[in-house]
Amino acid sequence: MPIDTALQESFAVSRALSTDNVHSDRRFGVEHGGLHKPIHTSVQYGFDRVEDLIGAFQGTYKGGYQYARQGTPTTAALESKITALEAGVGTVCFATGMGAIAATLLSLLRAGDHLVASRFIFGNTNSLLGTVEGLGIAVDKVNACSVEAVAAAIRPETRMVFVETIANPRTQVVDLEGIGQLCRERGIVYVVDNTITSPALFRPRSVGASLVINSLTKTIAGHGEALGGAVTDTGLFDWTVYPNLFSSYRKGEPKGWGLLQIRKKGLRDMGGTMCSDQAHRISIGSETLSLRIKQASKTALSLARWLEQHPKIDAVHYPWLTSHADHERAKRLFSAGSWLLSFELRDPSSMIDVLNRLSLAIKSTGLGDTRTLIIPVAPTIFWEAGVDTRKEMGIAEGLIRVSVGLEEVADLIADFEAALR
Repeated sequence: MPIDTALQESFAVSRALSTDNVHSDRRFGVEHGGLHKPIHTSVQYGFDRVEDLIGAFQGTYKGGYQYARQGTPTTAALESKITALEAGVGTVCFATGMGAIAATLLSLLRAGDHLVASRFIFGNTNSLLGTVEGLGIAVDKVNACSVEAVAAAIRPETRMVFVETIANPRTQVVDLEGIGQLCRERGIVYVVDNTITSPALFRPRSVGASLVINSLTKTIAGHGEALGGAVTDTGLFDWTVYPNLFSSYRKGEPKGWGLLQIRKKGLRDMGGTMCSDQAHRISIGSETLSLRIKQASKTALSLARWLEQHPKIDAVHYPWLTSHADHERAKRLFSAGSWLLSFELRDPSSMIDVLNRLSLAIKSTGLGDTRTLIIPVAPTIFWEAGVDTRKEMGIAEGLIRVSVGLEEVADLIADFEAALR
């Protein structure tokens, strides 16, 4: 497998994210001169020497693969790509974004620990936190738009703070910078879910994140045809002071200790493995990431502005609108507003009729597709959370979420105009 030395050296030069991303497969060479890494379907992997087989189990041999549940050459290529996108030191991929989050929490936290989370997190993540509490890990959910609220919740046993960049579905933008500084001062693992923004708009490493989560299914893959999740270590956290790491994983460079435990305990032991076919699809999808996110963000802003002035709309939530409570913070942190927006009708009782009149926007769950997707929030994805939780998260009973796709903005506006009329 020849390595293009000139290309390898070129990656040491600072280049645009999109440039590095589309050439990343060739960085370490591709079999037979292919431009894309192939799909490796083998479950078992052999070794020329039994010493290397033993070393692979004991962590002293780095050149091979043991068993596909812990990864394949195809998933490893995707992990390398995500690591580069997030400017990290390593990545572990999982079958889904929720698999990545669950593995991170359950690998690094123990009974008696304390976790502080944003009150505005994704519904399934919120549900997972309920499961975590049942295992003896205390959880406080606070208004993370205020670093003071996060600081007030921290205890001596606090091990982790978990937030998202842009909240789904109400689009709150938490105080990413302030929380990052707080976690650095307190020696707390800072986990940032970057799914909505993606590294094309924002790198959580810039605000001191220890670990970055991406649901690869959404912005990075972008075509609604592959499931996947990833945890990336930014290299900023000092794992030598973290008490929950097993001694067998305190080997080699300390920057890799936390991710090694996530791979062994979260991936190998829990089995949420990404298959090679999905890894290949996500890798191909990621090559258009920058183009897709820029176009979808531009369209989302135009649609949000149009909805905001419509007499039948009561409120529109999109960070790039000047009316948004966190607009200045979003403009400072992100290079665009992303594809997620939500709005509320003046007459919530008309919600079902309005949505049924839409012909272009697809009535569907899911996010980050090439097609525009729309869903009433309270009776679907946040139904299980209950009325009280929805109120705490700022989710009105008539809130409608829109995941903006790649259609022409004029066509989308015409579709919404007809439905509202």
